[in-house]
Amino acid sequence: MDLLDAHLVPAVDGVAYGLLLFVVAAGLSLAFGTAGVLNLSHGMLYAIGAYTGAELSDGTWGGLALGLAAGTAAAALAGAGLSAATVPLARRGHLAQALLTFGIALVGGDLLIQFFGADELPVRVPGALDSSVHLLGHRYPAYRLCFIAMAVVLAAFGTWVLTRTRVGAAVRASADDPQMLAATGRNPRAVHTGVLAAAGALAGAAGVLGAPIIGPGPGTSENVLMLSLVVVVLGGLRSLWATFAAAVAVGEVQTLGVSVLPDLAPYLLFAAMAAVLVFRSRFTEPEAHEERGPSSDPVSRLRKLLAARWENRPRGAAVPTPAAPGRLGSWLHSAGWRQAVPLLVLLAVLFALPGMLDSYSISLAGSALALGLLAVSVTVLTGYAGLPTLGQTAPFAVGAYATANLADAGWTVGPVQIVLSALAAAVFSAMTGPAVIRARGTTVLMITLAVGELTSAVINQVKSLTGGADGLVGFPATRALWGGEGMTEERELYVYAAVVAVVAVALTLLVLRSPAGKLLTGTRGAEARMRASGHPVGRYLLVAHTCAGALAGVGGSLMVTVQQYLSPADVGFEIAAFALLAVVIGGTTSVIGALLGAGLIVFTRDWVAGSWPGHGPLLLGALFIAAVYLLPRGLAGLRIVVGRRPVPAAPTVSPAGKVSP
Repeated sequence: MDLLDAHLVPAVDGVAYGLLLFVVAAGLSLAFGTAGVLNLSHGMLYAIGAYTGAELSDGTWGGLALGLAAGTAAAALAGAGLSAATVPLARRGHLAQALLTFGIALVGGDLLIQFFGADELPVRVPGALDSSVHLLGHRYPAYRLCFIAMAVVLAAFGTWVLTRTRVGAAVRASADDPQMLAATGRNPRAVHTGVLAAAGALAGAAGVLGAPIIGPGPGTSENVLMLSLVVVVLGGLRSLWATFAAAVAVGEVQTLGVSVLPDLAPYLLFAAMAAVLVFRSRFTEPEAHEERGPSSDPVSRLRKLLAARWENRPRGAAVPTPAAPGRLGSWLHSAGWRQAVPLLVLLAVLFALPGMLDSYSISLAGSALALGLLAVSVTVLTGYAGLPTLGQTAPFAVGAYATANLADAGWTVGPVQIVLSALAAAVFSAMTGPAVIRARGTTVLMITLAVGELTSAVINQVKSLTGGADGLVGFPATRALWGGEGMTEERELYVYAAVVAVVAVALTLLVLRSPAGKLLTGTRGAEARMRASGHPVGRYLLVAHTCAGALAGVGGSLMVTVQQYLSPADVGFEIAAFALLAVVIGGTTSVIGALLGAGLIVFTRDWVAGSWPGHGPLLLGALFIAAVYLLPRGLAGLRIVVGRRPVPAAPTVSPAGKVSP
């Protein structure tokens, strides 16, 4: 009884917190499970309701009702806008949706802060609820008990609407068979918009009602989104009551778990999320990767128009023909000179930068190279292995913290740091790889997200190695070679980073264009055929995951060397999203494009945003949105075909492992 008495209030707090997450997660589940939209801006919809409710709260019942109506309506309107924004991406899968909605979240979050301010807003509730009641000998806030009752009623009402009404039947039909729904005279597009508006309304209502529990402020939307994703994964997409139970469990871990198991509580949620996802993927056959057709976008239409005009040129027009190649020309042609030219140009630009830029810009260029190696590792997994990832910051962090600790222990020689950091990251990726390679598509995104968040939890807890939230600073500078001095000048740090990046990228390109790389590409494009031919697809993917982790570790080591400090924000979820965006900007199978995309992100985040202080998220969000819409195939897709070229046949892969064109 003493134990129950000591933990009664945290347990009831857990129920209230869990039910708040349930209302938010119900909308996220509705958007994903029914409308098919992976909405990473759902936390922003919650923030819209929270800020609106706090602004209109005046301590009266009328103010609460007005705030609830206005916040719900505003979030519902934003949800309907998301429907219009995601319709053009219907054929491009969940990765494009995730990046688009993450960009929208950045833009929306910046606008909310500009409008309502950066400080957490106070929320005033009616006097009858701004008091305490006696609960088993304890005083407990009346508002939270009232919220628990409202959430239970909302769960029952939502279940009734989805299972017992015509509206619910139309919603279920839009998810299962939209063609049949259209045959009954209903517009699937209208239902899609209504579903996302309803999901936004749930998030907005949760924001208004939850503002006294989780006050509106910077960081609230990200925290709510992450916890809601955990709830959706644990509860599944089939039952609101399963989501209800998962939300209560998550709420209890966040409150009661912290008081009972303070050392384990930070790991429990995302560990459970990863375990559930891995368990589900073990009982389903990996789906073959599906090549989706290009969406209708301005760049594609322009490219097709120019290609069509070229094909319709007068018959007498001269067509350039290649000269008879010599030995060097034959080598360039066989190696793909179209890929070699951009690489040579990039090399020339990289090593010319120190004489063209000031010290600050040079330091940004070094940071871009570190982020670029992280993006290249994402390219290997996403573009070549077909495993879209949001968790490559985990091996990136392993490499970064390994280098910082090696330097602190006196191991300051750069090549030694690079090799040991890459080895540590490779071991980490080999250990986590079996949990990733079995899954496909969105499940991979969620598993890698869980791995990244678990790594962040470890970073915040193991302060002896990571410095916790304060990070690491003050370790000795890296020496380029044995016997040299520590590098402290921006130009010498940049040259070191450029040399390491060039070597790492060259090795990556060499492997990807070798028979091993072709086997990996075959695994992505024709997995069922590869399995039927007797190839160990799982082994190929595990090797790719391990090597990509080693490359990310090299990027993390470079980042520490260039910055000479390390904080958890350098290896968090936002950096993972930036790396994935760099891949989308460059083209999912373009290594050089990933480097250029990383440079564009760092340029926008640090250089452009520096001339417009306080609006960095807005600029980055606009970059996310523009890249998703305008570059569906990345910069690599901007190449215009100026003549008819034969389409190469799909490579055939023999059981022995040889690839023939």
